[in-house]
Amino acid sequence: MRKEHIFMAGDHTTGVPSRAAIAGHPIHPALIPFPIAFLIGALATDLGYWWTADPFWARVSLWLVGAGLVTGALAAVFGLIDFVTIGRAREHTAGWIHALGNGAALALALVSLLLRLGDEAAAVLPWGLILSALTTVTLAVTGYTGGELAYRHMIGVTGHGGEESDTDHAHQPAGHKHHHAA
Repeated sequence: MRKEHIFMAGDHTTGVPSRAAIAGHPIHPALIPFPIAFLIGALATDLGYWWTADPFWARVSLWLVGAGLVTGALAAVFGLIDFVTIGRAREHTAGWIHALGNGAALALALVSLLLRLGDEAAAVLPWGLILSALTTVTLAVTGYTGGELAYRHMIGVTGHGGEESDTDHAHQPAGHKHHHAA
């Protein structure tokens, strides 16, 4: 018996390829590491400023939030293309949480950036730090739901899903080709 998952609205065993892809490779997942790293990095540098009071950390936070906002907006364009053009993405609660949550993360980053533009050091405590923490928590949730969309619901992937493990192919004779039933 399969364990049902909270975000599971159907059982999908074949992938739906991304509509925003280059040579079959989806663009959105290739871009998302950048805003994630920049925006979570801003939390780390905000903490660095809080602990040291060195304005260097506040300046770095400003640049990280700006870079996170720009790269996040770019990733969002391609994610939105898939969300709008792939019906399966909208069928699942995870799709809506992912899309709306990432929109919220970008809104938090925009507020954070605008707050920091006047005096980046003064803006870190407390609101810059709070906004960075909220953005990080939001990204954790949307990262999880993005994983659900790709790995559980097979959105933005091609091929067949299934219950096989990596070891299923290890015990086959050399040269044996594994075929999935259609």
